[in-house]
Order: sequence, then structure tokens, then C-alpha cells
Amino acid sequence: MTCTDASMDALRQSGDELADAVVAALFERGEVGTFNTLMRYVSTAGAPLPDGLPDVAREYLRATAVPPAWVDWGEMERARLFFIDNNVHISTALSFASMPACYVVPHVAKLLSATHGLDYPSRRMAETGQFTVYLMQPDAFEAGGKFVPATQKVRLLHASIRHHLRREGRWDVEALGTPICQEDMIGGQMFFSLLVLDSLHRLGVHMSVEGAEAYYYAWRVVGAMLGVDQDAVPRTLDEARQFLDLYMIRHMGPSPEGAHLTRQLIDLYEEVVPGTFFDPVVSALIRYLTGDTCADWLQVPRSSWDSVVKAAPSLLGVLETIEDRSPLGAWALDRLGHLTTIFELSSLTRGRVMHYAIPEQLKKEFGVTGTVPRARRWTPPAPTVAP
Repeated sequence: MTCTDASMDALRQSGDELADAVVAALFERGEVGTFNTLMRYVSTAGAPLPDGLPDVAREYLRATAVPPAWVDWGEMERARLFFIDNNVHISTALSFASMPACYVVPHVAKLLSATHGLDYPSRRMAETGQFTVYLMQPDAFEAGGKFVPATQKVRLLHASIRHHLRREGRWDVEALGTPICQEDMIGGQMFFSLLVLDSLHRLGVHMSVEGAEAYYYAWRVVGAMLGVDQDAVPRTLDEARQFLDLYMIRHMGPSPEGAHLTRQLIDLYEEVVPGTFFDPVVSALIRYLTGDTCADWLQVPRSSWDSVVKAAPSLLGVLETIEDRSPLGAWALDRLGHLTTIFELSSLTRGRVMHYAIPEQLKKEFGVTGTVPRARRWTPPAPTVAP
């Protein structure tokens, strides 16, 4: 697959036909209550199908109830083990690289502003992490699991945002493209997959080729479940690099909304860090993982910790070596990572039962002894030059 500006322009005009049709049918008939009932249904795994749903809604639930037929379950299991083995590193990358990358795309930051996303930074982070946790649990795609209902809900939310922004004239489609368009959905998929892998590599985390490819593959499955056009999705990490480079060249830049979102993110995590002495570590991590240009656009403050954070790969390299060579060390670091993740999730939700839920099945797996082998270390695909 070759990405060009022309192909990307076409993706900017496309939404999600299936989910958009459901939302249009319900809202055009004034069935807001039915839409809310549908959202409650997909928020509760195993709930009985509510009465009175129109055929278009029933067809949506039927069509989105199963994963794509092409899913390789062996690859998904490798992705799950990769996630378990690197959960705290992945959480760090999602928080301090993936989210700021979203904010450095002005129209995405504007979209979050238009949908009141500026007001709930902890909820955004909790929902992102919870979605990933649901994906990586053993029964994610089985009846009664929480991942499939989560994808059904996200698709409907995206469709409702597209519907209301366009109907109410709050979005300049000609200048900004369709809100939550195919290009942006694929871009988001790259932020949460390839950019996470890039960040782990930058932090000095040891990864195998097999583990990195499996993690990326899992997010391809996510994209399919979220209504992303699979003909347009990069199939390999090299193709993903080409797409992400071109996407960022086309769209990245400074914006007031992006700077505001980033300030909220920094404030949120500075509350999590005990005391005040280590508060600058949050900004330093964002600057280290996103680079000075993006960090300056987002108005990330500089501090003496910027130099200290650059030593993180060396420290993590020592810990990774211990993990590689010692089963006991691997177990201890996995437990530490698990506890760190639980602490972060609890802090994000202020202890409420929203919950940034670690399913029971996944909790047991945090002590798993089988991992994705680290032979053949992964290195990121080289940057590409946009055509």
C-alpha cells in the first residue's frame, strides 16, 4: 500500500457508513431515547436485547458482534503476552507520547474541544487504558466479554459526534474534513500502535520482532472492529511508518486547544506523582518522547529534568537485562509493573468504580511465566520521505 496526498484526501471525506446509518435513522426519527437505550445496552456485557429497537439498530448489533473472519488468534495471543510483559511501559507510552501526539494535530484537538473533551482529561486517559485492557484479556471476543461491546459503543459515539457537529454547523467539513474521518481513525491507530512501539524503543525497552508485530496486528484488529476501512489500513510496520509520517506532515502543528489539553495532562499526572519535587518528570517525559518541536508547540515547560530523563533508557536497559536473565527478576519486575499500573489507574479514576477495570482473568495473567521471546530485537522502521 502506497500513501499519497490524494489517497489521504479521499479518506478525509469518509466516516463509518454502518454506524452513521444507525445514528442518522434514530435521530432523524427523533428517537433519542432509543439511542440512549442502545448505548446502555452496549455498555453492559451480557444484557438482554432491549425491546423496540428498529431494524437498523438490530442489524448494527448483529454485524458488529463478532471479530473479522481473518483474525489470527495465535497472533492475538502473542500480542496479549507482549502487553502483559510490557504493561507499565505501554501505559507510559500511551500517556506521554500517544496522547500528546493527538494534541499536536490541531483539528483533533479542536474536535476534543468541540465535544467537551477539554473538561475530562482523567476520564479520557482512563477510557483509553481500559479499552486496551479489555482488548488484551483472554476472553475479549467471547460472549459476555467487554471488548466487543466497548467497540460497538465507541463506533456509535463517533457516529453521533459526526452527526451532531455537521447538523449543528459546528464543524467546517470543507476545511477540516469529516469529523473523526477514516484518515484520523487510521492516524489514531498509528498513535496507539506504532508510536507506542517507537516510544518503548526510545526508552530502551527490549522487544522482539514477533512481539512488536503482534502488538501492531492487535491494533489492526481494533481498527477493523471500530469501522476502519481495511483496504486503507497499513498491513506492515513499514507501511505504517509511511502512513504516520505523511499524516503528521499533513496535519501537525501548534494550536491553543492542543496546548490546553497538554497542560491538563501534565497537571493530571503531577497530581499522581507524590510530592512536588518530581513533578517536572512528567513534562520531561513528554518532551523526551515527542521531541522538542512538538513539545514546544504544546507549550511543554522545560526544566533541568529534561537531561535527567535521557538516562531512562540506560536504567531500563539494566532492568531489562535482569528480566532477560533471571526468572525471579522477571517475576519481580512484572509484579512491580502490575502494581504501578494499578496505582495509576486508581489515581486517574480517583478511586471511583468507573473502573479502569483490570479483569480477573488478566489479573491472573500478570504472573504468567510464558512471554514472547526477545530474540531478534525489534528496531523501528526508518522514517520515510512523503511523496
